[in-house]
Amino acid sequence: MRACVVAGGTGGHIYPAIAIINKIKEKEEDSEILYIGTTDRMEKDIIPKLGIPYIGIEMSGLNRKNFFSNFAVMSLFFKAVKKAEVELKKFNPDVVIGVGGYITAPVLYAAHKLKYKVVIHEQNSIPGVSNKFLSNFADKVFISLPASKKYFNDNKVVYTGNPRSEEIATIEKTSKSTLGFDEKRKLVVIVMGSLGSTTMTKKLMDLIPGFVDKSYQVLIITGKSYYDDYKDLNIPDNVKIVPFMENLINILKDTDLIVSRAGASTIAEITAIGLPAILVPSPYVTGNHQYLNAKELADAGACTIVTEEDFSRKKIILEIDKLFDNIDDYSKMKESSKKLGVTDSATKIYTEIKKIIG
Repeated sequence: MRACVVAGGTGGHIYPAIAIINKIKEKEEDSEILYIGTTDRMEKDIIPKLGIPYIGIEMSGLNRKNFFSNFAVMSLFFKAVKKAEVELKKFNPDVVIGVGGYITAPVLYAAHKLKYKVVIHEQNSIPGVSNKFLSNFADKVFISLPASKKYFNDNKVVYTGNPRSEEIATIEKTSKSTLGFDEKRKLVVIVMGSLGSTTMTKKLMDLIPGFVDKSYQVLIITGKSYYDDYKDLNIPDNVKIVPFMENLINILKDTDLIVSRAGASTIAEITAIGLPAILVPSPYVTGNHQYLNAKELADAGACTIVTEEDFSRKKIILEIDKLFDNIDDYSKMKESSKKLGVTDSATKIYTEIKKIIG
């Protein structure tokens, strides 16, 4: 298979894209892959390091606050379409796979103009602007959460789950003891996105003293930009603070509870593992999609939602203690989370692509 994969901007788009690439290569070792991303976002560093051929195309997202600035965005869009046409003709793919981010709009539009097969994957409950636009040209639309179905043409939609979940389901566990934690005590992981959060840092700093003398242990991942803010705090013996964790997924397999944002990748990860969660949706994302992601889990009994506004030492400690003190409620949340997990998502996507390209 010759597949052009297009995704950019955040790990929530990039890592599902990598999962699809890995599945294609697993199924067909002689596959040829081309990755198209932006010139200035994190995929430009991540993808080449994986040995995947990479093309960067300049593009930016629409500005919803300043309409007139979008004339420049549209100019970039048409330039990006032209460059994408040149690169696609050179590569001549069997399929072009869009996995989210504003870079997908010009590239998949170009692919449609050139009559290549086009598929897209939507990670969130509410689709973004690019995927709503691109669904008109796509042969198939893959969705991570059932609630997304109503936004797309019924004849095109396939509920596959998030391809990242399949990798997570099969990934090897790393024991909490490797971080210096007691294997016999429960572990809570607190992380507010891979980059951390300006608004949550102060709240987390205030939360830390509340863990003194608790029977459970706590790992707080601050994000590299905020780690130094914690250096003058008195840290209880049962709490560890790190800026970033390369193998977080492996550690989550030996974790008892996560307190986190509700991005698409996070949802895929915790449901693939069946990990009980207290979700704190970011209120700063388009369409409030993190809250809607979290609500889908909460409605199924798979998480508790605490808004950023309500996040406080008293509230979070209360929610953690309630879960750990009530074995039945904890077990039900774990079971509900596991039921929502799709552990063969990447395989489903590969199978659907093969049907499309024959």
